[in-house]
Amino acid sequence: MQFVTDLRVLLGYRDFRRLFAVRLASQFSDGIFQVALASYVLFSPERQPTATAIAAGFAALLLPFSLLGPFCGVLLDRWSRRQVLLASNLLRAVLAAGIAVLVSGNGDGPGFYLLVLACLSVNRFLLTALSAALPHVVPLDRLVMANAVSPTCGTLAYLVGIGVGSGVATLSGDMVSAGPETVVLSAASIGFLAAGLLALRMSRRLLGPDLDTARRAVREAVGHVLQGFVDGTRHVWSRRSAVYGLAAIGVQRFVYSVSAVAMLLLYRNYFSPANASAGLAGVATAVLASGLGYGTAALLTPIVVRRIRKETWMVALFGAAAVSIVLPGAFYTRVSMLATAYVLGVAAQGIKICVDTLVQETIDDVYRGRVFALYDVLFNVVFVAAAAFAAVTLPPTGKSYAILICSAAVYAAAAVGYARVTGVWTRPRDDAYAETRRSLP
Repeated sequence: MQFVTDLRVLLGYRDFRRLFAVRLASQFSDGIFQVALASYVLFSPERQPTATAIAAGFAALLLPFSLLGPFCGVLLDRWSRRQVLLASNLLRAVLAAGIAVLVSGNGDGPGFYLLVLACLSVNRFLLTALSAALPHVVPLDRLVMANAVSPTCGTLAYLVGIGVGSGVATLSGDMVSAGPETVVLSAASIGFLAAGLLALRMSRRLLGPDLDTARRAVREAVGHVLQGFVDGTRHVWSRRSAVYGLAAIGVQRFVYSVSAVAMLLLYRNYFSPANASAGLAGVATAVLASGLGYGTAALLTPIVVRRIRKETWMVALFGAAAVSIVLPGAFYTRVSMLATAYVLGVAAQGIKICVDTLVQETIDDVYRGRVFALYDVLFNVVFVAAAAFAAVTLPPTGKSYAILICSAAVYAAAAVGYARVTGVWTRPRDDAYAETRRSLP
């Protein structure tokens, strides 16, 4: 299997193995953490969320970090990324333990949401550091392979964490008086601690940033955060392949997020409105189907982009997503939802692998942290915008043929638009690679 072969090749790099271990431990623990949050906030028997409530929750949790993201990116280009991985995981361990204490007392006030906000914000900062550090542990010609294998294995670890968290919640449900969420959160806290300790196996300077050639510029950026962010944005704007890639993934994220909110409502209020436990199990199954799509994308993308341009593959993925939204999505059955979730997972991860690689290939290392922070800000803002759109357009059950048609149309328009601006139909593959090489520092 190509994926296994690629993974074996990458594991031959010692520094990659160490960074990879941090990613797996961190995202596995994050899956456990997310199970506890979903069980406590969305799928407790006394709560029946609406699209508006979900949108408000996403806004409260994601927008503050979106405002702080540019500042974090500048600091990420100044601080040791190894130290960022260490500190982020240790901080999440403390925050998860604090949330467990609040949950044990049935607390769901401002303090609870503040701690959750902080934990999720730190997680985005950590993922940014992982992406910015990857080119330091593999050769440039292995980046497509690494971007296929590493984030996908992280996603699979996240899904395993969801399964483990669900199992721990089920087994501890009748065994502890404080509630299963407390036990699950405690397990997540231990996992975050382990991920932080794994980061210590790497040297402090291994993951960059490379400051020897731009030390003065970065120091000035730290002192002038906003100017530094403007410089990073200007740098991205000068690399058009990165700009087009970020625009493409923004569109993909919007439609994918609307579909995610709709699917959450379907399983909670349409398929099993009177059974919260069945709704949680259904969502977990849909997440697993989407995760299998992520794994499929990781298998296919490195193989496909050896034969065609990354941009061409992205156009094909947009087209596949457009079709799957309507067929089989329009049947609105559990099976059809799983099939749609799988195809959307393939498209989402395939596009992300390509965009990650385009950004890493074309952005100077001294700006890479700021650019990936911008990337995360884009993800968060688009997700909140999509949730807000879903709040005013989706019915409480999540079933809407109009939204299906609009979503498919946006995916199709994205395929055509991205093909035109990148010259997919007019420019040969070798020219694209030459252009990428010329844009490298």
